[in-house]
Amino acid sequence: MSVRAAPQSSEAMSARVTELIGNTPLVQLHSIVPPGHGRILVKLESMNPTGSMKDRAALAMIQQAAADGRLPPGGTVVECTSGSTGTSLAMVATALGYRCLLVTSDAFSDEKLAHMRALGAELTLIPSDDKQITESLVKTLIETSRQLSQAPGHFWADQFHNADGMTGYHPLGEELWAQVGGHIDAFVHAVGTAQSLHGTTQALRQHQRDVRIVAVEPAESPVYSEGRSGAHRIEGIGMGFVVPLWQPDLVDEVMTVSTDEAKAMARRLAREEGLFGGASSGANVVAALRLAERLGPEATIVTLMVDSGIKYLSTDVYQSA
Repeated sequence: MSVRAAPQSSEAMSARVTELIGNTPLVQLHSIVPPGHGRILVKLESMNPTGSMKDRAALAMIQQAAADGRLPPGGTVVECTSGSTGTSLAMVATALGYRCLLVTSDAFSDEKLAHMRALGAELTLIPSDDKQITESLVKTLIETSRQLSQAPGHFWADQFHNADGMTGYHPLGEELWAQVGGHIDAFVHAVGTAQSLHGTTQALRQHQRDVRIVAVEPAESPVYSEGRSGAHRIEGIGMGFVVPLWQPDLVDEVMTVSTDEAKAMARRLAREEGLFGGASSGANVVAALRLAERLGPEATIVTLMVDSGIKYLSTDVYQSA
């Protein structure tokens, strides 16, 4: 099964690259799903222009900031990033005529850093402790970006507090509902800033109040399930603290997935399903499989292929394959 929401006419032309964001395909997993499990559908957010779902949030945050005057014409977008949000902000900023200043770290893949630079972003790099993602590193990235944003004409995207990014995922939920064509038993997705988890949930629950929402976090840093923080290596999720946008009333369950499980599943998805993503996508599918076993063969579970595996070729997600 593979479906795409609201396809354009084959003769349609987009005026800007930003018009290509969204309307990503949905595909059913087969090879890795054992008999007796529920149906697992994966939305391929890797098909967005930068290869990431973050294109949706970047466009929403920049458009709203420009509309209300926080981002002046020709101004500079400032943000901290593990790579995908930064790449998306750089792409949208370039397309719409803004500069982009990003704070990131050597903890994240070389491909992401190179991609941000290629799209015209200026990078400030914060060194990590042996490429581990920790609460201390994330908070340093946040504070550094806040300080840099104080310059005239600079807009701090502030994804950890900015609910505009959440609205960028409302279309994702609407697309899922249209593509599935009715009942969804569960939506499974990892927690980074919580923008994508909650934005998608808000849209889905407009159609179906009882859809089960399962948040996913690194087992090494079970902040939401156990209240403790730790170092892990799943890029883009597990900030090490309860993020400001977190809304526990929108979540029915939290599952933990280890770094090793997430990376191993990313490799399995590539080899057995032909779907190429990073460790956070692997974590999503590990959790979806557990839920599919529990709910049984009549259930429909949806999750996200968060981004493209091209972003991780130099990392141990694939170098150890």
